Amino acid sequence: MTTPTAQDQVFLTRVLALAQRSRNEGHHPFAAMVVKADGAVIAEAMNASSRDRTAHAEMNALRLASRRHGPAELAGATLYASAEPCAMCAGGTYWSGVGRVVYALSEASLLAMTGSDPENPTLSLPCRDVFARGQRPTEVIGPLREDEARAKRDSGTWLFQRRRPCFSLYRLGCATS
Repeated sequence: MTTPTAQDQVFLTRVLALAQRSRNEGHHPFAAMVVKADGAVIAEAMNASSRDRTAHAEMNALRLASRRHGPAELAGATLYASAEPCAMCAGGTYWSGVGRVVYALSEASLLAMTGSDPENPTLSLPCRDVFARGQRPTEVIGPLREDEARAKRDSGTWLFQRRRPCFSLYRLGCATS
């Protein structure tokens, strides 16, 4: 695993806070952001609580980033995620052209925490396996902060709750405090 940078730690802290906000607002506790190499946040998102089961935080952020930035710019960008991107989100990352992924909680740890909860059916396929089958490299750093994620589990952050409808859980080209 490549060593995370100080910038990686800063943005991972921000994405974990956004995931907590998602949970506090009654949604699944996931968040993602796309950050250019110069540190500019070009998209951030939470899971959307709708009937669209593909509206994962990573996919929402990637869709927003891809609408405004081309593949050349996204190749130098990083996707920060509160949890390891699932197979769908890893595929979305690859197809968007984002060249780097940093995540906090591994898919295996998430599965251990949530068990067979029907709100989080897990496909056990690590993102590194998805990226390894691509024709261009995608750098992956994670899992990071698994102890912090376990502490959140104990506080109830990773427990799923009944979802509230919300269709605007992502923002474009913004930086939050």
